[in-house]
Amino acid sequence: MTAPARVIVLAGPSGSGKSRLAGRLAKAYGWPTLRLDDFYRDGDEPGLPLITEGANAGLVDWDHPGTWSHEDAFAALEELCTTGATEVPTYSISQSRRTGSQRLDLAGAQRFCAEGIFATEIVEECRRAGILAAAYCITQHPVVTFWRRLTRDLREHRKPPPVLVRRGLALARAQRQIVRRATAVGCRVATGDRAFAELRQSHERHDQEGDHAVAG
Repeated sequence: MTAPARVIVLAGPSGSGKSRLAGRLAKAYGWPTLRLDDFYRDGDEPGLPLITEGANAGLVDWDHPGTWSHEDAFAALEELCTTGATEVPTYSISQSRRTGSQRLDLAGAQRFCAEGIFATEIVEECRRAGILAAAYCITQHPVVTFWRRLTRDLREHRKPPPVLVRRGLALARAQRQIVRRATAVGCRVATGDRAFAELRQSHERHDQEGDHAVAG
């Protein structure tokens, strides 16, 4: 019987390089990625938290965990770990709604990444369930993060440009708080390069232990 898979959670500010790191790990080791941002709630759902001050006041606060379905995301994580596959939503950030779904299959991989701006919200639950392999908070200098986030969001037409600029400045000011929250739930703070190197070492060590077990 195939051993259950375990998840590598990649948290951190928007634009810090979580998706980039997940892509590098997928290319190097074949570890699939669960995009946690696809579990956003639809923008017309009642009761979504709103921005209360500043030029964006009155708009949905998409950086608040209340705009994200914790329950759906964790259910998908558990199913991936136990069965190796799950159905995940396809979310359009520009339209603020789910537009479909797709099947994510681990294809036998024993590790996979789960990345998103609300990843810290599921770290402790994954640890209690025994499915957590590692948890990182990916960071860069706030100026680098701001620029990466803004250029990505403008390129993908996620929201109107003035909204994106104001959101980016607010997130830059909140970056330390985001990192503190991740640290509090046990995430290791690292750049994408540092996290990749550590995960590579862990993977190589795991492979060597497996070879020794077979030889024994």
